[in-house]
Amino acid sequence: MEQRLEHKRHTLAHLLAKAVIDAYPHAKLTLGPAIENGFYYDIDFTGGDAPGDDDLKQLQKAMKKLLGQWSSFEHREVDKNEALELYRDNPYKTELVNEIAEKGEPITLYTAGAGTKAEFTDLCRGGHSANPAEEIAADCFKLDKIAGAYWRGDEANPMLTRIYGLAFNSKDELAAYEEQLEEAKKRDHRKLGKELGLFSFSELVGPGLPLWSPKGTELRQRIDDFVQTLRREKGYEHVTIPHIAKKSLYETSGHWNKYSEDLFKVRAKEGDDHEEYVLKPMNCPHHTQIFDATPRSYRDLPQRYAETTMVYRAEQSGELSGLTRVLSITQDDAHVFCRENQLRDEIEAVWDIVDSFYGAFGFELKVRLSFSDPATPEKYLGDASVWAETEDLLKQIAENRNAEYFIGLGEAAFYAPKIDFMAKDSIGRTHQVATIQLDRLVPERFDLHCINETGDQERVVMIHAAIAGSLERFIAVLIEHLGGHFPLWLAPEQVRVIAVADAHAEYAASVVEKLRAVGLRAAIDDSNDSMGKKIRNAKQAKLPYFIVVGDKEVAEQTVTLEKRDGTSETMSLNTAANHLLAEHDAKSF
Repeated sequence: MEQRLEHKRHTLAHLLAKAVIDAYPHAKLTLGPAIENGFYYDIDFTGGDAPGDDDLKQLQKAMKKLLGQWSSFEHREVDKNEALELYRDNPYKTELVNEIAEKGEPITLYTAGAGTKAEFTDLCRGGHSANPAEEIAADCFKLDKIAGAYWRGDEANPMLTRIYGLAFNSKDELAAYEEQLEEAKKRDHRKLGKELGLFSFSELVGPGLPLWSPKGTELRQRIDDFVQTLRREKGYEHVTIPHIAKKSLYETSGHWNKYSEDLFKVRAKEGDDHEEYVLKPMNCPHHTQIFDATPRSYRDLPQRYAETTMVYRAEQSGELSGLTRVLSITQDDAHVFCRENQLRDEIEAVWDIVDSFYGAFGFELKVRLSFSDPATPEKYLGDASVWAETEDLLKQIAENRNAEYFIGLGEAAFYAPKIDFMAKDSIGRTHQVATIQLDRLVPERFDLHCINETGDQERVVMIHAAIAGSLERFIAVLIEHLGGHFPLWLAPEQVRVIAVADAHAEYAASVVEKLRAVGLRAAIDDSNDSMGKKIRNAKQAKLPYFIVVGDKEVAEQTVTLEKRDGTSETMSLNTAANHLLAEHDAKSF
């Protein structure tokens, strides 16, 4: 986020807090950061009225009135006692003050509108517009919505009211973003997924556990087949692992200490005295054991393992959302075990797969080099010098490929830096998709090695590579990117055949049989609906093609091929089949 805009958004969070306190004096403020596209403030309204969506316009009006009096932002440092006295009636701010003091960091208060009725002071680290009245236009921000949020994201803490706002540098940018939001609502994968009959959820099964229909399963399979075809061309082999593992596997990998609270634990039966098992949250520890099951010579490397399988994460129920945040995650996972001198070629090969895969869908890609944050070394396992060397190599590879990249400090996994690919969709939103991780830590923890040319043990290096990543999340992104209009090669139902009348049904059935015989996913609409309704249904299903057969087609043994763009062409059945197959094989977008 550009710093000047971030400061505006942070300032507006303060402005919102002031407007709320004026309207709801009983409210207790907590935190209000700048975020992508705007800002929010989490507030506890316990003990009195709380605003609803209908009250946002009034709060926004109050913000605009206050803005004109905020001609400066002043700050001062205070000691812990003064800060605690100031916030003696606010347990949230008190908690923050104690934490800041414990870390030995300065406690700072920021005041806007000093000396006016609009004066407001908040506990804050800083980063504001110096003169909000001059720098922030009243028509470049808008309060957007209200949601619930647990204090500090923990379900054990009180539920707060989160008020979201949108903010941009200009009125036109705000309007463009609101248009994008409206388009996004039309493309929402939850809405289209239901309309297209791809997946559903069941209260009996549980939230965050999607159930895939035959059409949805076909879609998943086509995506995975594409990934695996690209991988086979690069020498990957398939492996299969169980869905559970002993706790000790993840203790060795380091995942247990980091994520134990987010794992599903498993016991065979009540009172079982065996070691605790875990529903696997990732696949890499299992794959290390496949590598380590056989003594390896340097001639055996690289070993490239691929597998599409589910992993399980115990996400908070409030964070579950459609396919983008689920409990069961299908990963098209792969791991490469190689020598240091093979790293570049192997990472380049994965990058080639990523480019081919996302290029087939028309995504624009940027790269985030997800590195460790030197300010918080305690978050990462392993030697700092090894991290620096690894991060430097990833940067060199990105530069050699002339990739458009930026560095994301603090975005690394706890055990390895990453190349994260960011896909821009058709309505301008950016999504994190594929990832490549260069890992020297896990091979060390599992003592993975090969025997080199001199007969000595040599530590191997591990590459984690996910192309679609989470199939669930990728399909959500893809549905919204395409608006549900899947290309022919990917569509679960590629062609639907419609007979004009009962007299044409036999020929329509033979058309479907011919198309299926050449490998196309064709179906016939043999419902009792009128032809007009059948055609409307085919269009609403967003099918790439449908075929209408009537007297003329039966007499001439032809078909009328209707495209979803509204164009049509009459041709022989063989010509139509060959045309569709050519488009399918070309993976046209």
